[in-house]
Amino acid sequence: MKTTLSADKRLWWVGTGLGLLGVTVFALTLPMTRLATGTVDAPQLSPWFVTWSRCAIAGLLSLVFLVVTRSPRPSATQTRWIGLSLLGNALGYPLLLAWALRHVTASHAAVITSLLPLATAAAAAWLLHQRARLGFWVFAVLGSTLVAVYSVLRAQGAGVGHGGLVWADALLLGAVVAAALGYVAGAQVTPALGAERVISWVCVMTLPLALPMAWWTWPEQAIRGESWWALAYVGVFSMWAGFFAWFRGLALGGALRVSQLQLFQPFISMAAAVPLLGESLDALTLGFALAVLATVFAGRRMNAPASAGRQ
Repeated sequence: MKTTLSADKRLWWVGTGLGLLGVTVFALTLPMTRLATGTVDAPQLSPWFVTWSRCAIAGLLSLVFLVVTRSPRPSATQTRWIGLSLLGNALGYPLLLAWALRHVTASHAAVITSLLPLATAAAAAWLLHQRARLGFWVFAVLGSTLVAVYSVLRAQGAGVGHGGLVWADALLLGAVVAAALGYVAGAQVTPALGAERVISWVCVMTLPLALPMAWWTWPEQAIRGESWWALAYVGVFSMWAGFFAWFRGLALGGALRVSQLQLFQPFISMAAAVPLLGESLDALTLGFALAVLATVFAGRRMNAPASAGRQ
């Protein structure tokens, strides 16, 4: 019994470490995506091109990986989960995020997307039938309310005629939902296929559409070098390599628990946006980020005792 508990603890620590590595990679996605797309006043790569290109880059890398490792094709049931992960992580989240970051700073987006841990835990409870206590849902609603208040205050502070700000926040919320569903779907088949194969199959399945669409949306105007480098980052790391660690971490440590490591993500994003984009942090943004963090932490504390099975 003692050996079993020790083994479970080791798995939890490994899962936590891999999850934190994945969170760090994903945290840089926000400033890197904004660097790739530019702003409304100074546009660079199209959000459509960024989305299709990152799929194409990751898909080609994945194809090589699957061939070299002689990976078997997933079953029909596994393909359905992979398809859901594709819609959420490969298409929905990147596209909605890229369009939103044309209008808002990476720090602003970090506050809105800080709901991702709660959304991932909620998706795990729904898709994987993992029980969650009433207190968890109370804090989930509270965190969502804080994000809504932040969005309204930002819109009011921007003044009349900034409807694009509100629309961008709606896009960010859609990105959160898409990513949460994709994360949990990927974690569902990771024990059978392995984290590397899950994300690789996700990326390969996008290739028939991603390659021609990336060619069709290729930019006609001159693009800054740093925007191309940022695209390379989101294609190689955000879209592919980061998931190696993330899916494995969710599977080993449990989707409900490891997902809460995402509470560090907004602060890593904010810190990275300062040197990469020249952004500055204001009290309102930092304050709401901390408040949402508190609801995520409290939700985790309320949820853990009643979770079914190994979390």
